[in-house]
Amino acid sequence: MTNTNNDPLLRLLREHYGHQWTIRRTENLWVATAKDPEADHAPTIIQSDINEFLYDLENPPSRAAKPCTG
Repeated sequence: MTNTNNDPLLRLLREHYGHQWTIRRTENLWVATAKDPEADHAPTIIQSDINEFLYDLENPPSRAAKPCTG
């Protein structure tokens, strides 16, 4: 995993989308996990391109299945 301590873009994304997503990155991928497990959109977004990642954060794709109810 990439050292993200001094990553200004990651910090900005967390500040802006942190209420809805937990965001992290590797050397090649951006990853966001929904904080609400019952959300009506995809629970995880993974993109290699930052522009596609930003688009998906703003317009999350649909869920592939219903949330597990236990």
